[in-house]
Amino acid sequence: MIDDLDPVIHVPKRLAAMAVLANAPSVSFRFLKDHLRLTESDLSKQMSTLESAGYVSAAKDGHGRGSSTTYRITKAGQHAYERHCAALRALIGGS
Repeated sequence: MIDDLDPVIHVPKRLAAMAVLANAPSVSFRFLKDHLRLTESDLSKQMSTLESAGYVSAAKDGHGRGSSTTYRITKAGQHAYERHCAALRALIGGS
């Protein structure tokens, strides 16, 4: 049960980002920043960690000030997120 908790996803800010990404085809950096109420630097740091783990992919459009970044959850990320959620539910007695 505890071994199934994913240390990358378990951090609250990353868990919240994964929850959003698990329920949308893609999400913009700006939406995540506003929705999670994080600073740009904090969100960048959290998303970089999720990217490094292979849990999300990022697509950049444009250059400089007008550029935008969009994130998607990967299959590995979806699987890890579902496993983590199941472990949390088992831990608190939900199933």
